Amino acid sequence: MEKQELAAVAVVGGLVIFAVKLYSYLVSGSVALLSDALESIVNILASLMMLVSVRVALRPPDESHRYGHQKVENISSFVEGALVLLAGLLIGREAVMRLFKPVAPMQLGFAVLLSLVATAMNGGLSWVLMRKAKETSSMALEGDAMHLLSDVVSSVGVAVGLLVADRLSMPVLDPVMALVVAALVLRMGVSLLWKSCLGLMDHTCPESEKRIMEIMNRHRSQFLDFHNLKTRRSGDRVYAELHISVDGELSVQEAHNLMDHLEADMRKEVPDVEITMHVEPPRKRGDD
Repeated sequence: MEKQELAAVAVVGGLVIFAVKLYSYLVSGSVALLSDALESIVNILASLMMLVSVRVALRPPDESHRYGHQKVENISSFVEGALVLLAGLLIGREAVMRLFKPVAPMQLGFAVLLSLVATAMNGGLSWVLMRKAKETSSMALEGDAMHLLSDVVSSVGVAVGLLVADRLSMPVLDPVMALVVAALVLRMGVSLLWKSCLGLMDHTCPESEKRIMEIMNRHRSQFLDFHNLKTRRSGDRVYAELHISVDGELSVQEAHNLMDHLEADMRKEVPDVEITMHVEPPRKRGDD
């Protein structure tokens, strides 16, 4: 399944999951289950943002975007993080209000069962998205997968907490569990914002640099040295550049052929990396 199709499935799945969770709240009146349903709204918005960003990222470079449109995935992840923070604040507000006026949930067993069914669906979506994210190095898919996985963890926590509250006849545990969910959601939002900012600030890509250096070291006999390796990520692409010192006796054609050979090997072994190589004469002692 392609990235666009998978993103569309995530949107439809989010709508179904939200409907199930909302019904579980209406059946029980549990504010913890309401908080779980509210988080699903964020999931839907995030999936819609992911769908749009994936489509835009696939557009080829144009006159206004010479490096392509992949950076939109970082923007999508940033907006998703902001939405997650908003959901956490709304959940926390509702939980605090109910904390001072606890209400015993009704038909809890059936409501929790519905919530767990929705949680299982979320878990399946998260697994599929994460698998595709690793295949394509898509930050948008990875962000949505991590978001859904966090939702799974918090939903399971809510279900366990509600069952314990019902057994102990302590309705106050319902808003307490909602506060725990709010804290988890806020933490997740901060994490997504931080990761998105790293991408927008052109943070280096250590794993890609390691692979590039391994390839260059295997070809060490063909040039004098390489230096000034730089990398940055834009969506699912990594852009790299480095300087290569070659024998000053090489002709321009020979140096060009060497670069073509190295770039071909790079494309074969690290297809997600767009690399630019600068040819230099031998460095003098003391040069950086």
